Formats: sequence, structure tokens, C-alpha cells
Amino acid sequence: MAPPKKNATRRLLFLIIGLIVLLVILAAVGRATGLFGTGNDAVEVETARAERRTLTQVVTASGKVQPEVEVKLSPDVSGEIIELRVREGDQVEKGDLLVRIRPDFYVAQVEQAEAGVLQAKANMAQRRADMLTAEVELNRQKALFEKNAIAESDYVRAQNQYEVAKAAYEAAEYAVQSAEARLREAREQLSKTAIYAPMSGTVSKLDVELGERVVGTSQFTGTEMMRIARLDQMELEVDVNENDVVNVALGDTARIEIDAYPEQTFRGVVTEIANTARTTAAGTQEQVTNFPVKIRILDPHNLNLAVPGTGQALQTSETPLADASPQFRPGMSGTVDIYTKTVFDVVAVPIQAVTVRDFARLQPAADTTRRARTGETGRDDTVSTRFPKEDLRKVVFLVENGKAKMVEVTTGITDDTHIEIKSGLSGGEEVIIGPYRAVSRTLEPGTPVRVKPPEQPGRRPLAAAN
Repeated sequence: MAPPKKNATRRLLFLIIGLIVLLVILAAVGRATGLFGTGNDAVEVETARAERRTLTQVVTASGKVQPEVEVKLSPDVSGEIIELRVREGDQVEKGDLLVRIRPDFYVAQVEQAEAGVLQAKANMAQRRADMLTAEVELNRQKALFEKNAIAESDYVRAQNQYEVAKAAYEAAEYAVQSAEARLREAREQLSKTAIYAPMSGTVSKLDVELGERVVGTSQFTGTEMMRIARLDQMELEVDVNENDVVNVALGDTARIEIDAYPEQTFRGVVTEIANTARTTAAGTQEQVTNFPVKIRILDPHNLNLAVPGTGQALQTSETPLADASPQFRPGMSGTVDIYTKTVFDVVAVPIQAVTVRDFARLQPAADTTRRARTGETGRDDTVSTRFPKEDLRKVVFLVENGKAKMVEVTTGITDDTHIEIKSGLSGGEEVIIGPYRAVSRTLEPGTPVRVKPPEQPGRRPLAAAN
């Protein structure tokens, strides 16, 4: 007779096994009848409607504000600054005296060159007298030779002396021309000790002080003394990535935001696109290739710095008052949105709805056979081989009867949120836009899906309300 404790343990074990078997049977029946289980296999997705809209492609870049026209002034001669008539921020007119360099050395050079000219002219006069004397002697010897009064050698000697005197006179003439050229050069160097404004504008940068010595630019880069700029004609130079610059064209409109004026936007237009790139961190993983693009600021600005007679529209009723206009300074940071292309009334879907699939993996690859005949046995050896070839195409997934339907599409331009669908959709379709992993990897044609209901606005938690 078995002990009572052992029998109780056995009955408990049989009861547990029976419950497990019953649960398995119930799960199989429920899955087969569709009571439960099938919903867990469906992928929960988010959807949006393919709709017709207007898209504008935008290229965004950042850069610095700078004058459209800015002239760097460096002296042509070296010396000490003895007169400085401007300060940074002053407005100047074309031809105004800006800087004067001590001219003592260059005055001495002019005086020395003038003395050289006088000496060369005196030498030329002496050589002319020698030539005239030799000419008279030649005529006398010629008359005597014609009368057979002298030997032929005496006549030839007189003729040679005249030619020598004539050549010396011509050399003296050239020496005078050379001395005069040195005098002109010395006077020009003297004139360069006074530096005048090459254009009307504002002294945007001043790098020298009174009494400072500067180096001229005759043989190498000299001292940059100052810059004169047209501050009423400003532009933004931005760096556009090499992938985006192909979409930018001259004349494209732009919206400009300057960091110093966060609540204002300004109109702009593309005026220049560089042909040569700027490359940073070349040869490393952080290498970046950008192209400088210049955008002219169209809205009135720096009106108090406008130069009269430059064509700036200051008298129109649309121009704001000078004290209300923005004041842009060279070097300010800004961001620009360049509107490169606009399409109207096209089918568009959210950008995240478009993904890529390899059609070569979705369709059975064709079997190819090759036969190799061996000379020894004379039999055919048939070998089956597969040659998978990647075939990437753009697709979107639609929701149709609770399943994902893949549709191949052709895309166009994009804006910040949507992408143009040129072919594949006609509008109104329910396309799957998320989650990202499902759209990019998981979904396949025929995958069961369940649309996630849109979030309903509810009450805020008490803590958040408080």
C-alpha cells in the first residue's frame, strides 16, 4: 500500500499536466477559429493619405554677412604714417585723402633723378658738339682728298672719327631718355606717399595708427591699412554642400535669417555660385566639400550708411526710415533657405513613406544551366547556377484588406516634409509611413498590418495641469 503523501504528489502532477494540455488545445482552437492570436501577428503601422499639393524644394545653408563691394588698401611705398585723416566707420568720398606717408626719402629720390636728367642733357650737348666738330673736319678732309692734297688714309680716319662722334651723341640721347624715365618713376613713388579713397563708401576696417610704419607692395604683400566698403549693399556668403549645389541656380530666390535679428526675415537672390569647392579636413573621415554661394540681401538695410548717388532707392515711399532699418555689419552670422524649384498640384506623400526594396530578392531568380562536355566520358554534366543581381527600386506600401501592398514609384523633388510622386500613385491612397523599422526593413508584400488609431486628445495629467 502506497503512502498517502506519495499518492497526493502523483495526483497533483497529473492535474498540472492536464491543465497544460487543456491550455494547448484551447490555444490551437482559438487560433484556428480566429478568436485570438492572429492580431498579434499583424504589424502595427501608421498611415497617411497621398494627396495633391504644391512642393517647393529648399536648400538650407549658413554663412556670414559681407559687403558686396569691399576694397582693401595697402601702400605702394614703405614709410612712416605722418597723417591719418579717417577713423573706422567714417564715410568717405572717392578722391578723399586718407593717409600720408613721410615723403622725405622720395623727395630726395626725385631731386637725385632731376640732377641725373640735367647731367645727361649736359653730356648730350657735349657729344653733339663733338659730332659737329668731327663733321666739319670730315668735310675739310673730303675736299682735300678730292684735290689729291692728302692721302686716302687721312680721309678714312676723319670719316671714322665722325661716325664715332655721331654714335656717342645718339648714346647721350638715350641716356637722357633713361634719366627722364627714372625721374618719372621717382615722382610717381613720391605721389604714392599720399593715399586717396578709390571709391565712395565706409571705412569698414582700420588696421593702422598714426606714426606706424607700413611696408609697400612693390615686391611682396604689403601692410593692409584699411578697407572701404559699400555697407548699403550687403550679401550673405554661405557654404552649400556638393550634393545640394547642383540644385541651386543664379536668380533663385531666398529667405534670409540673421542671428542678430531673430524675429525678422529678409528677401534675397542668388548672385554668384563658385566653380571651385572648399574642402575641409581633406583626407579624413570628417572631410566636407562645400561650394561658396553669394546671396544678395534685397530688403533695405544700413540706410544711414548709404552713399548718395549710388542708385540706392532711398526716396521711395516703401523704404522704411533709416532708424528703423536693420544694421548689418560684416561678419554677422545668418542662415538662408534657397528656393530652388516649385511644382504645383502634384501627388505627394510624407518622405518617410518612400523606401527601397531589392526586387531581385522578392522575385525568384531564374535558373541558368551550362553544359560541360568531357572528352573522356562523352557524357553531359548539367550544373544549375544562380546569378543574383541587386535590383533596388523605390517603393511605398499601401494598406489593402489588412495587408501591406507594395507599389513601385518614381519620385521627384522634396520639401521639408513631403516628396513628389511622379508615377505609381494617383492620390487618395493610404500609405504606410511608420514605424521606421517596419517601412525600411520589415514590411513585405502581403504582410498583415494593423493601422494604429490616431491619438485622441485627452485630459492632461493632474501634475501637468498644475
